[in-house]
Amino acid sequence: MRLLVLDDEAGIREEIDEYLSSRNLEIKHAASPSEAFRVLSGTPIDIAILDIRLPEMNGLEVLRRVKRQYPATEVIIMSGHGDMDNVIDALRMGAIDYFKKPFRLKDLLETIEKTASYISASRLLQPDNLCQVLPGAFSGDGSAALFSVSPAMKNVVAQMHQVARASDTTVLITGESGTGKELIARGIHQLSDRKDGPFYAVNCSSVPDELFESEFFGYKKGAFTGAFADKPGWFEAAKGGVLFLDEIGDLKPGLQAKLLRVLDERRVTRLGSTQPRKINVRLVAATNQDLEKLQQEGRFRGDLYHRLNAFVIHIPPLRERREAIPVLTAHFLKYYAEKLGRKIIKLDKEVLDMLDQYDFPGNVRELRHMIERAVIVCECSKLDASHFQHLKMKMSKTDTAGETQSPPTNPTLGEIEKETILNALEQAGHNKSQAARILNISRQALDRRIVKFGIEPLGR
Repeated sequence: MRLLVLDDEAGIREEIDEYLSSRNLEIKHAASPSEAFRVLSGTPIDIAILDIRLPEMNGLEVLRRVKRQYPATEVIIMSGHGDMDNVIDALRMGAIDYFKKPFRLKDLLETIEKTASYISASRLLQPDNLCQVLPGAFSGDGSAALFSVSPAMKNVVAQMHQVARASDTTVLITGESGTGKELIARGIHQLSDRKDGPFYAVNCSSVPDELFESEFFGYKKGAFTGAFADKPGWFEAAKGGVLFLDEIGDLKPGLQAKLLRVLDERRVTRLGSTQPRKINVRLVAATNQDLEKLQQEGRFRGDLYHRLNAFVIHIPPLRERREAIPVLTAHFLKYYAEKLGRKIIKLDKEVLDMLDQYDFPGNVRELRHMIERAVIVCECSKLDASHFQHLKMKMSKTDTAGETQSPPTNPTLGEIEKETILNALEQAGHNKSQAARILNISRQALDRRIVKFGIEPLGR
């Protein structure tokens, strides 16, 4: 980010420069408005920090000219005189913040960092900019901005490139629900020599035990009632490509043994047949559970665990990489605005401040649904805090959770059940199948309760 500090006091300029110069910021100086406009005319400036009282012209006039001639430049005002009329005028003319001298340089830096995030997000709304946050060989849909400026995700992308070159190595992807494990698997596929082959995604928890062998290994005509023709299983269907097994931790121990045998022998035998068939497929598995802990508890085979974790990629939760939130927000905004035919071209800074304060238990999936809902209700060209009422309610509940309140009335059983379902849906990123597993009920039972309580989930 390039900053311009305009102040006629050399001491102020030097103090700001000394404090900010080690923060990966390029800082320009000006002692007068004419000098500042010479800098602006020759160098793109992201943030201008200017004093109100200046020689040649008033700081408010400088602000007015900057916003007119260089609208992409954000302005922070500072003054040694706490004139509220000047403060109000400056904010009305587009200043992003105001500081009364003397102020803490730490507070100025915090404003600069938030403004930098806002600028980055705004730029990503411009055409053709989004491709810059993606790895070269992978372009995706509305989730592609997962590969963002976050150092943690840069490490994930580096690991993807490394393991993609070993096109037969089994990969285990770990991380909380909604972090984007399938997207990482698809990225590995696209970066590898297998990219021209198929990519099959299977949710292990959704396959009934009695159908495991027929779905994974296939069957021969006449193997059972209804087997009217030969059918290849997923291992054969994914020939030359990738078989992605999501929620591998939910696989029953008996089925784990069958999967391990296939991985060891690289062969499958269709139901009703005695002829084994060679397979040419890369296995990528994913889980939001601790497989090592499951192994210690006897719920996951140790030999299969060690077979799967030949190469492990862990995706950190969104709350641990908040610098990615502006990038993801801008990307999802552009994606859904185009998809839903909305002309939304601006993102209010207050929105990013709200998102930055939220912990996102549903991770990237929750953020994606949040932006989709906001785009749906937005009827103007700017997305602002009024389009995030649901987020405000959740943050309000969090803020008041620790406060001392008068004893509440006892909730009814129905209210407790409804709140439990809402929490499970939120935790699952509004994926009803995942929410049903969290609640330990069937998907059909969850659907009945959703209708009963008038809940309107966003997911599937």
